[in-house]
Amino acid sequence: MATLLAIGTAKGLFLATSTDGRRGWEVSGPHFPMTGVYAVAVDTRRATPRLLAGTDSSHFGPSVATSDDLGASWHEPDHAPVAFPADTGATLGRVWQLTPAGPDQPDVVWAGTQPSALFRSDDGGVTYELVRALWDHPHREQWGAGFGGQAVHTVLPHPRHPDRVAVAMSTGGVYHSTDAGASWAPGNTGIRAYFLPDEWPEFGQCVHKVARDAGDPDRLYAQNHHGVYRSDDDGHTWSSIAEGLPSDFGFPIVSLPGRPGTVFTFPLAADSERFPAGRRCRVWRSADAGGSWEPVDAGLPEGPFYPAVLRDAMCADDGEPGGVYFGTRSGEVYASRDEGDSWSLVAAHLPDVLSVRAATV
Repeated sequence: MATLLAIGTAKGLFLATSTDGRRGWEVSGPHFPMTGVYAVAVDTRRATPRLLAGTDSSHFGPSVATSDDLGASWHEPDHAPVAFPADTGATLGRVWQLTPAGPDQPDVVWAGTQPSALFRSDDGGVTYELVRALWDHPHREQWGAGFGGQAVHTVLPHPRHPDRVAVAMSTGGVYHSTDAGASWAPGNTGIRAYFLPDEWPEFGQCVHKVARDAGDPDRLYAQNHHGVYRSDDDGHTWSSIAEGLPSDFGFPIVSLPGRPGTVFTFPLAADSERFPAGRRCRVWRSADAGGSWEPVDAGLPEGPFYPAVLRDAMCADDGEPGGVYFGTRSGEVYASRDEGDSWSLVAAHLPDVLSVRAATV
């Protein structure tokens, strides 16, 4: 068995493979050179893992490509795999998220896009259809654009209930469906939007990323635009877990598949000062569902450090012990093979890292 780390960057997709227990890495690429890869997924539900890449070419536009041979070759449909129907008057700007559904839906893949919309694939991520109920939601016209655009950047299928799925967008907040996408309701109670006249609105929050807990699938974690939160009711109400962190601003939040209650984030100083908190390259870990936090930075750069980590540029694998990974805007990728206790460099001098995903293949 090997560990595969897919690294989406502003100028292509790189693949890092480890066959020695995540001690050393062989990096190949770029695939799709000079193309932004904002979304990557490794679908391990099938006998042969499928890689999915959401690409954004300045010449050809956005698309989704798949590979069934670990990147040796890639397939793109003759027509655009993700496209808005003509009657919507919308044009796809970018695919921000690709998320395989649970094992009981082996051909279902979800795609979150810019502008904020959700698409569903029933053929393993080759072609997609717009989820109309979210697009037609009466709140949609009031969803705004975050600094990086208006996008659905998080899709969280419920592992035990196939009809339940949550999405998060910037800006707009968290929305839920309990009927496989036929209807949607906001779930933002307790999340603050300090930049709005009403700081506790029903919707309109700038949620940066949401993760689901490994042990309790009804427990979610959210990194907000100034705010870190936990929900114990599948994302309907939220409470702050920011105490103990050096800052409550940042983009990624990641739960560890094999450790219930274990979650990681990478705090930045502030929305107006998007450098790492304290100018240090430090990942922060909680082992008690956000009740307390500790820095885990052994092996990371010690000096002043300025690059940020974007919302999808941190991930974890399902190894034992768990592996944690992140990439920076200056092109470094770091890995921990011991749940954050120590770190090593996977790659350097890559383009701006936009997305990372890891899996055992």
